[in-house]
Amino acid sequence: MPDAPPTQPATRPVTGRRTWLPALRTVRARVIAAVLALTALALAIAGLTAFTLEQALAERRVQGYLNRGVDEFRVLADQGVDPTTGLEFTNPGDLIRTAMQRHVLASNEGELGIVEGNIVWTAPEGVTFRPEVDVDFVTTVMPLATLDHVTLGRLSTPYADNFYAVVPVHFPTQSGALVQVFDMRAEQDALNETYATYALVALGSLAVVGFLIWLLVGRLLQPIRLLRTTAEDITEHDLTRRIPVHGNDDLSALTRTVNAMLDRLDGAMNSQRQLLDDVGHELRTPVTIVRGHLELMDAEDSEDVRATRTLALDELDRMGRLVDDLVTLANAERADFIQPRPTDIGRLTDETLEKARGLAARRWLLDDLADVEAVLDPQRVAQAWLQLASNAVKYSPDDTPIALGSAVRGSELWLWVRDRGMGISAEEREVVLARFGRGSQAALRVDGAGLGLAIVDKIVTGHAGRVDIDSAPGAGSTISLVLPLQPAGQALETIA
Repeated sequence: MPDAPPTQPATRPVTGRRTWLPALRTVRARVIAAVLALTALALAIAGLTAFTLEQALAERRVQGYLNRGVDEFRVLADQGVDPTTGLEFTNPGDLIRTAMQRHVLASNEGELGIVEGNIVWTAPEGVTFRPEVDVDFVTTVMPLATLDHVTLGRLSTPYADNFYAVVPVHFPTQSGALVQVFDMRAEQDALNETYATYALVALGSLAVVGFLIWLLVGRLLQPIRLLRTTAEDITEHDLTRRIPVHGNDDLSALTRTVNAMLDRLDGAMNSQRQLLDDVGHELRTPVTIVRGHLELMDAEDSEDVRATRTLALDELDRMGRLVDDLVTLANAERADFIQPRPTDIGRLTDETLEKARGLAARRWLLDDLADVEAVLDPQRVAQAWLQLASNAVKYSPDDTPIALGSAVRGSELWLWVRDRGMGISAEEREVVLARFGRGSQAALRVDGAGLGLAIVDKIVTGHAGRVDIDSAPGAGSTISLVLPLQPAGQALETIA
């Protein structure tokens, strides 16, 4: 037998997730679609409710007409006298004819006069609704004409939707009935015509609402479009553009938040570029020095080798300190750089003074001690405090004292280092707090990268504080860390 052809596995077309039409992919289109859908739903519910109520009212109105017709016929029958001739009714035919002559029929109203099972009276020829031609209706009401009570009913036939009342009347020799009928389809047609007009008005209202929402949403979303175009124009090389802010609504708040984010990104990029520039600038000198001495070193001269080794190790140590300081400055931009917690300031002062004694064999003094507990980062504060003490050691004579102190002044906590060194001029006080900034006298006497006070400034700024410099050239300096006093019982988040 020949081999059967291989069967192909059943496959199904791969259908992806259905998406909105392109026109509904914008926020404006979605908002307009949602508003129109809700408006259309509200109009539909209102129209349907009103239509149902009007339909019920029409039925009650027709029933009221029938009840009044029944009552009028009963009054006429009870009187037993024709109001026109003054003669007494002797048979049901005369009574029914007189009652029918007194009625003015509407276009959807009809009447029948039945005597002894036969239709003897009908509405005038000018009346358009003719229930006598409706066989199903006539067949239904004929038995009701022989009863002893009034019958109200409703019968839908191919000819009409009949709402009727059958009022029997009995005389000694004959019996009959007056039948009053309303065609409810005419009432329904009037309602349909009214609510067809309502539907057209609702469609027009939807169009007007859609246009107004289109204008309104366009104005509301204008800041978002501006936000998008600005974000598209911003690159890593240009973070200076900002979005104009108008008003005080939620979108304005979003714009301000994005502008603040751009400020942070701009600051981070500037810090990154500055860090790279600083690293490239400051590390180039020690690398050049080490490379030059190694190239000139006489490998056969052991004394030259030892001297070059000592110099290279010293430069490498300086490079290591420089890298550590730059890393500290880079970490200062992080949100978790400052980690505050309740701290005993008196104990922190004692511990910092004890650590400072190891910096140099100097006469260390304690000016004042703040016996208070505050919320701050004790490690970072101690780091900044010891940096001030280290600078005091570098820039003051060996035979002069150095003092540390802490105190509460108003709503601020002051932590200071006082020395009798060379001092800082007023015009150089901002310079020494910048990266690689040093005073003119300090640059002549001490070797260093000039990052110490920059680190101190970052730590104090992270605590929402400031560095206060009280100094004069040749008279010494008192450099203070001024921090907002945050009692331990308050929330820690307010310091971050």
